[in-house]
Amino acid sequence: MAGQDPPYNAAMLKRLTLRDFAVAASAELEFGSGLTVISGETGAGKSLLVDALGFLSGMRADSGMVRHGAERAELHAEFAVDDKHAASAWLREQEFDDDGACQLRRTLRADGGSRAWINGRPATLSQLGEVAALLVEIHGQHEHQALLSKASQLALLDAFGNHEAALDKVGEAARHWGGLLAERERLSNTGDVSERIDWLGHQLGELEREALEPAAFDDLVASHRRHAHAAGLIEACDAALSRLGGDDAPSLPRQLQQVRNDLARGQAHEPRLGEVDAMLDAAAIQLDEATLLLQRIRDDLDVDPARFDELDRRLARLHELARKHRVVPEALVERRAAFAAELAALHDAGTRLASLDGDIASATEVWREAAGKLGKARAKAAVALSKATSALLGELGMGGGRFEVAIEASGVERPDPQGAERVEFLVSANAGQPPRPLRKVASGVNSRVSRWRSKSPPSASMRCRRWCSTRSIPASAAQSPTSWAASCARSAQAGRCCASPTCRRSRRRAMRITGSASRRPAARPAAKYACSMPGNANRNWPG
Repeated sequence: MAGQDPPYNAAMLKRLTLRDFAVAASAELEFGSGLTVISGETGAGKSLLVDALGFLSGMRADSGMVRHGAERAELHAEFAVDDKHAASAWLREQEFDDDGACQLRRTLRADGGSRAWINGRPATLSQLGEVAALLVEIHGQHEHQALLSKASQLALLDAFGNHEAALDKVGEAARHWGGLLAERERLSNTGDVSERIDWLGHQLGELEREALEPAAFDDLVASHRRHAHAAGLIEACDAALSRLGGDDAPSLPRQLQQVRNDLARGQAHEPRLGEVDAMLDAAAIQLDEATLLLQRIRDDLDVDPARFDELDRRLARLHELARKHRVVPEALVERRAAFAAELAALHDAGTRLASLDGDIASATEVWREAAGKLGKARAKAAVALSKATSALLGELGMGGGRFEVAIEASGVERPDPQGAERVEFLVSANAGQPPRPLRKVASGVNSRVSRWRSKSPPSASMRCRRWCSTRSIPASAAQSPTSWAASCARSAQAGRCCASPTCRRSRRRAMRITGSASRRPAARPAAKYACSMPGNANRNWPG
């Protein structure tokens, strides 16, 4: 249900809110677990929800989406994200994390401007797009289709082959190589470091004169507090010692002993009083030890203004250094270690720069070895995935179809966290035809309905499935009758219709709907414009 945590390593859209967006004055949707289907008539606003997610994904602002008469449109999406999800890691890295929350907000102004927020903090459109790419995936005609991108295909192949461990080694080797390269560039561009060395030496000397270790700092704070309240502590200890062992009034030990003597006379008649006496005896021992400890504390206390002033100056000095270096006093020891490490690195910069070339070459070989193992695993997984998917094509009605995973070298000399290969899915929906890239085969309506065109005639339920001369409107079952009827009419006017009785009826209906002047259909075109309506199924269909 809505509000449940997402499954492991998953993200889920929980809430989407629109205000003054297009025709929607105000709308809020809460999504539960599982598949959510939104249906409605044409023009009801279903596409607005996808458009809203598109703008929340960093799409370019469009002032035309602001509701007429409003100053701005507001969009807000809330996601439930697992702590191990890539979006959570991105939020932590960019310092947008907020106790597991993941909220995206954007406003579109009527003057064309826009602003974006991530978890309530201002963000750029680039940042909004980066995190949204980890959360939102839009599938549809002319929309973002992750399956068609080579990066997503490579990720699918790695997931199919369970290459997580090998991919992690390649990524770690690439990042190590990148760190060494960045260090070499930094040292090469450093130039004259004498001033930096002098400054670091001065700062390090100031910090080394102070006791900055955590235990020493805690002792300093405790001593400062003790001397600041010495008079009150002495008075409290004296009063307690008087009650515990004073001669002027009955002390607690004597009173406790008197109680034990009184109870001892009755133990012969009630054996359980012996247990009480044993507890009182233990209490007397604890009371004596507490009195001794309290006496030692009292002896250590002394009102010493000079000592207090010294402690106060030391503590003030530490707070001054903390403000100077913009850290808390407890972190000064870490800053001192950082200064010492940088100073040592600058003194040894020449030696380190000479050794970095060898380290970079070694890191490159480590990456090549890991990338080679990953490449062999990918080649094996590509063969298995090709066979398994090709077998499924027959079950989808594409007998003779073929699916292949093409692997090619990335051609990049620099170690890449994704390895040394790039892949592309190739598909052939018909026997005898060479496989083509999926991004070129699955386009338009075909990718929406997950179907590739074949030479066999489609079913009559697909209506007059062909494109007009401008290829602007596909007539498919995914559109309303008004759309495909109007498309038939435009094709007839352009001389691109088969002039079948059904198409002529569609044209006349579109004329009535659009109010266009009636025209006689043009002569029947060549077979490549054949129609798939009932009665024309025996005609050829474009491949």
